[in-house]
Amino acid sequence: MDKLQATKPGQSLEQLKQTNAHGAEYWSARDLQTLLGYSQWRRFEDAIKRAITSCESSGNNPENHFAGAGKMVELGSGSERVIEDYQLSRFACYLIAQNGDPRKPEIAQAQKYFAIQARRQELSDQAAADLERLELRKQTSEEFKALSGAAQDAGVQSKMFGVFHDAGYKGLYGGLSSAAIKSRKAIPEKENLLDRMNATELAANQFRMTQTRDKLARDRIHNQAQAIQTHEKVGKEVRDAIKRIGGTLPEKIAPAEHIKEVEKRLKSITPRLELDEREAGGLLGGTGSKSGKDDE
Repeated sequence: MDKLQATKPGQSLEQLKQTNAHGAEYWSARDLQTLLGYSQWRRFEDAIKRAITSCESSGNNPENHFAGAGKMVELGSGSERVIEDYQLSRFACYLIAQNGDPRKPEIAQAQKYFAIQARRQELSDQAAADLERLELRKQTSEEFKALSGAAQDAGVQSKMFGVFHDAGYKGLYGGLSSAAIKSRKAIPEKENLLDRMNATELAANQFRMTQTRDKLARDRIHNQAQAIQTHEKVGKEVRDAIKRIGGTLPEKIAPAEHIKEVEKRLKSITPRLELDEREAGGLLGGTGSKSGKDDE
């Protein structure tokens, strides 16, 4: 699978779609496993089982969305054998993404895609933008924790974490530390800088963090000074990429309203948990009852 597919789960999801005997769309769990970044079927099946529980808890019949199936694969010898698989509805794919490992960038991207798509029809454009920003903020928080763990593995002492993270900011923001960025943007000192970033700025910082984490591991860095230098260098590389494509440099992006205000707005919108008849039918093509019980 190429990188374009890995970074665009919505597009890839449509490419993997198949049609069953009922004329309903479905996806192979084995295909989805690769798309969502799982190398081991056992771990991916754990996410599927959690999704099935979520499906039942939401009042929808799991049998309409998760169908056990076998998939024929070719072995190196030229022979074939059947491996365990599931046929999944679109709703099932959504639930699996929600129950997957958020530390995986593929899961994080899929969660953002499904969260926006599942609610787009009931949200205003502003609310859809709020949702995208909130999802990005959550992903960035997870990535910040993962990067801190990678820094520790690379030899950065806990008392130097502030210096390490500031190095990334300095690289991306043209030499500005987090304190200097706040001062430039008139953000109160006690506020978390990430809470005041819009979606574009969050995405740039998330990319900086993921690339730094990967480079620390790839280059097998186990030296505090080298880890700090690596973070700053990666930040500069991301900055240079923004310049090359003509994007707005992050220090020039106006501060967004606090993320807590975004959360308040979204919480005021009643989530749509009940599926319409077609979606509830899932793999049956709209013929299944929501509860899975016969109508009285």
